[in-house]
Amino acid sequence: MCEALGHRSVSGPGYDERVLVADLLNVAESERVAALGGLDARTQSELGQFFTPAAAAQLIASIPRLPESGTLRVLDPGAGSGVLAAALVSRALAARPELSIEVVAVERDPLVLPNLRATLTACERAGGSRVRAKAVEADFILDSVGLDASLNLDGQFDLVIENPPYGKLAVSSAHRTAMRAAGADAPNLYAAFLSLSVTALRIGGQMVAITPRSFFNGPYFGAFRAHLLDSIALDRVHVFDSRSTVFADTGVLQENVIFAGTRGASPAVVELSVSRDHTDGVSSRAVAYEEVVFPNDPNRFIRLATDAEDTAVAEVVLSQPCSLTDLGVQVSTGRVVDFRSRHALSAVEQPDAVPLIYPGNLRDGGVLWPREIRKPQWFHPADDKDRGMLLPEGWYTVVKRFSAKEERRRIVAAVWSPLDNPGEVAFENHLNVFHIGSHGMDADLARGIAVWLNSSVIDKFFRTFSGHTQVNATDLRTLRFPTADTLGDLGRNPVVSQIEVDSLVKELIAA
Repeated sequence: MCEALGHRSVSGPGYDERVLVADLLNVAESERVAALGGLDARTQSELGQFFTPAAAAQLIASIPRLPESGTLRVLDPGAGSGVLAAALVSRALAARPELSIEVVAVERDPLVLPNLRATLTACERAGGSRVRAKAVEADFILDSVGLDASLNLDGQFDLVIENPPYGKLAVSSAHRTAMRAAGADAPNLYAAFLSLSVTALRIGGQMVAITPRSFFNGPYFGAFRAHLLDSIALDRVHVFDSRSTVFADTGVLQENVIFAGTRGASPAVVELSVSRDHTDGVSSRAVAYEEVVFPNDPNRFIRLATDAEDTAVAEVVLSQPCSLTDLGVQVSTGRVVDFRSRHALSAVEQPDAVPLIYPGNLRDGGVLWPREIRKPQWFHPADDKDRGMLLPEGWYTVVKRFSAKEERRRIVAAVWSPLDNPGEVAFENHLNVFHIGSHGMDADLARGIAVWLNSSVIDKFFRTFSGHTQVNATDLRTLRFPTADTLGDLGRNPVVSQIEVDSLVKELIAA
C-alpha cells in the first residue's frame, strides 16, 4: 500500500482511508523525505531543522513508558514532518491494544505543515477511534511564554517526545529574552525547548528527547542543566558511538544522545545504553543515579560510563585527592587574540619582542619555538594593554583548546621551559595556560601536570564524560589531580613516548 503513496497522497482522491499500522512509518518517512526536499538550506539552518529518520524515530519511540490502558496525552514540539509521533503511535497501536493516544504536534514552519498534517492523518486512520492527532502552527518558545502566549500547555501531557531544533540563541534575541523572562535562561534552541517541555509535563510525566550531548558537560549550559535536573530524574540515556550517521541525510555531525526523564520523580537508577548508530544493536546496563549525576557536584555534570572500563577509569580519576584549587594552580585561556592584536604580531624578530606561542608550537610534550607554522612567532607590545598580555619568565603547562583530527588524544599538553626561552612570553587564545597567580610554576610540577594530562587514562575519562570536542579552561578546572608531591615525582621522570607516559601513570595508580 505504502509504495503507492506519493507526496501528500494520504488524503488523495480515491485513496483507501485505511492505513495499516505496518505502513505508518513508511508513510511518515515518505513525508519526511518530501519535507526535506522542499526546505531552503538557509531557512533550514536558521530554524535548526534536522528531521528524524524513521529508524532513529523507532529507537526513540521505543524508550518511553506506555500504560496498558486509558489515554496517553503526547506533545511533540518542533514536530517537523511528524515522524516521531508516527513511530510512537505505531508502537502503541501494536503493543497496547487498550491504549488511546492524543497527539499535539507543534511546528512553526508553514512549508512543513502539509507534510505534518499528512503524517498525523495517517496516524488517525491507522488507529481509528484510538488516535486523535492535531497539528498546531506556532513558535513553541514565543507562543509558550508571556501574558499573550497562545499556547497553554503547562502540566497537560503524560509524555513529551521530541527532536528539538538545534542552534545558538543570541543574547539579544527574542527567544533568549523570552526564556529569561520565564526564569530558564537557555543558550541554545534545544535547551529552550527542553526547558519548556518540562513545564508541559504533569507530575510523573516523562520526557524523551534526542539532542546534542553538549549540554551534559558544556560550560555554557550550567544554569540550564541545574534547572533540568531539578525538574526531572533521568530514567535512561542512550549514546551513539558514531557522530555522523544518525542524521546523515541532513548533514548533522553532532554527537547525539537520547535521554528520558520523569518530572518530579526521585532519582534512583539510570539505564545507560549504547549503539553505533540508530540501526545497530543496543547494549545496556543499569547504574545507580549517583554514578551519573555525582552528589555534591556543583557543575551538575551528567557523566556516562557505558561499560565497566568507563566505570573503572572514572573511579581512578575521580579518586584523585586534589583539584587545581587544592594545588594552588590556576588555568586560563591564552591572552592574545591575534586578530585583535595584529599591530603587535611579527613574523620576524624585533627588539623587545617576546615569543608568541600558538597550538602549532606544541610538539611531543614540549613547545618548539620558533617554528614555521604560518603564524607570526613574535609579539611586540606597543602599549600597556599589550604588555598586560604577557606572562613573566617561568615554567608553564599549556593545553590545546582544539585538537586536530589526526591527533590521537583529545587533551594535548606541553611544557613551556624558561631554560630554552628565557624572558617573558605570550600565549595565543587557542591555548589554555596553567599558572600560579599569573606566574610560572615549579618545573617538576609543570611537567607532572603535563604527564598526567597526556596520559591515556585522562584521555579516556575526558572522551567518556565530555560532550564536546574542545577543551575549555572550565573542563580542566573540574578534573582531579594527584597531590603536588606526586605530580612532582611524575615530572622528575623524563618521558619521550606515550608508552612511557602511561607506564608512569599506571605505576602511580597502582601505588
